[in-house]
Amino acid sequence: MDYTNINEKMEKSISVFAEKLSEVRAGRANPAILNKIKIDYYGTPTPINQVAGVSVPEARLIVIQPWDASVLKEIEKAILASDIGINPNNDGKVIRLAFPELNEERRKDLVKDIKKMAEEAKVAVRAIRRDGIDEAKAKQKDSQITEDELKSAETEIQKITDKYVEEIDKLLEQKEKEIMSI
Repeated sequence: MDYTNINEKMEKSISVFAEKLSEVRAGRANPAILNKIKIDYYGTPTPINQVAGVSVPEARLIVIQPWDASVLKEIEKAILASDIGINPNNDGKVIRLAFPELNEERRKDLVKDIKKMAEEAKVAVRAIRRDGIDEAKAKQKDSQITEDELKSAETEIQKITDKYVEEIDKLLEQKEKEIMSI
């Protein structure tokens, strides 16, 4: 039986989880936090990083320097309208986003949030496992594979699942350390 489809789907679940983790604001300036924010650039919703240079000169500061000064106000409005919880500081040339220190309570809330995200990723991986096993059972029912092949397919699918669940746990652990050690 071919497991590439299962591997690809589980890999996608991991990358979605990793992307979500990168957008979690952990007190350290991370340009990925701006990924979902788009501005109206000549009638087209455009990501900020396509109309401006985004840099991190210090651990708690993001500087956004638009290539076209006319979009400065648009960028500021988009950041204010987003849910990142940072007030932009506009000096007429660049926008600065200063990240405040995280207090202990906020850190614990963030850890709770990322644990919930990890559980959602694990649920997605387990759903892919279930679909793969159902597919193998259907093949066995249609006499395309034997009962022994079904058992080995189930075992192999479980091994793949365990590998990706472990990867989710590692990503979670890294992010948790990052949040709690800042």
